[in-house]
Amino acid sequence: MLLCANPGARYAAKKDRIDAAVHRVLDSGWYILGDEVKAFEADFAACCGVGHGIGVGNGTDALLLALRTLGIGGDDEVITVSHTATATVSAIEMAGAQPVLVDIEPDYFTIDPKAIAAAISERTRALIPVHLYGQAADMDAVMALAEAHGLKVIEDCAQAHGATYREKPVGSLGHMGCFSFYPTKNLGAMGDGGMVVSDDPALADRARRLREYGWDADRVAREPGWNTRLDEIQAGILNGLLPCLDADNARRREIAAIYDRELQGLGLALPARRHGAEHVFHLYVVRTEQRDGLLAHLREHGIGAGVHYAPPTHLHDAYRGRIEIPAPLTETEQAARQIVSLPMYPEMQDADAAQVVSAVRTFFEG
Repeated sequence: MLLCANPGARYAAKKDRIDAAVHRVLDSGWYILGDEVKAFEADFAACCGVGHGIGVGNGTDALLLALRTLGIGGDDEVITVSHTATATVSAIEMAGAQPVLVDIEPDYFTIDPKAIAAAISERTRALIPVHLYGQAADMDAVMALAEAHGLKVIEDCAQAHGATYREKPVGSLGHMGCFSFYPTKNLGAMGDGGMVVSDDPALADRARRLREYGWDADRVAREPGWNTRLDEIQAGILNGLLPCLDADNARRREIAAIYDRELQGLGLALPARRHGAEHVFHLYVVRTEQRDGLLAHLREHGIGAGVHYAPPTHLHDAYRGRIEIPAPLTETEQAARQIVSLPMYPEMQDADAAQVVSAVRTFFEG
């Protein structure tokens, strides 16, 4: 089956790089917070246009670490979206803060600055814009609101490795940026991993302490922390794959261009591009009122399309009725009924894209 994402294809295509990294780490005899992690932290931070990277166990921990580093918790409110992976909201609650969920811009699926403005209260301490599907949120508007109200901004970049906004890499626009290296990401490990990036040396120093028990250089806990470390094997793999990121993202855009050209005129809403933002197409998401029928038709034709994300976070059993929602999430709920993620990964061939196009066209045209 042609899947929505295929991390196994990455391994097959880059086996030599990945195997070399694994053997290098195993031969070194150093497996936790060694040279591989240091090198990847420096190289990935440079890729993001900032001075500091702090490797952690996963993307959720990255968000939690950023929140804790900024001193956010207790009765603090953090504004973000419901149209995201549940990790965004989970991390806010893990920090002890209160999520406040607002609506999205329907064309771009990212946080609506007007909804942010209406939701800010005296308890609001931070904003978490999610650069969903590989495209940046409206960061000019987000940062203007943050500056006007004295708020911190944590970018959730889990789906946007290599994306830019006004020629600046995502992760460099707010106070801290958070990435996941889950295997299906644009830059994915062969396991789990995450990173916090920042250009603020004081924030970076505190984040490094918190990720390992609050220790200083002498292993004295200066404040309560916990254990979330990117391991040496995953760091070595990721640094081996980092030089391929730009080419892989370019290939994603090529596949997106095929879909754009061949799926016109079917009644599908195709992905919009934000002016001044470079999309890296972690996912290629279309909208249709016939979503469920299209998904079933694609499965019958050997294509595993997906839905990212339905239900939205506020309608999950764990959150329904207890998360603050200051205004109806009309656009979020409508999107959740309509979205379909078509197969998208850089190892796809043009023939694979043609197979997807053919199946979609037969559904709408018969």
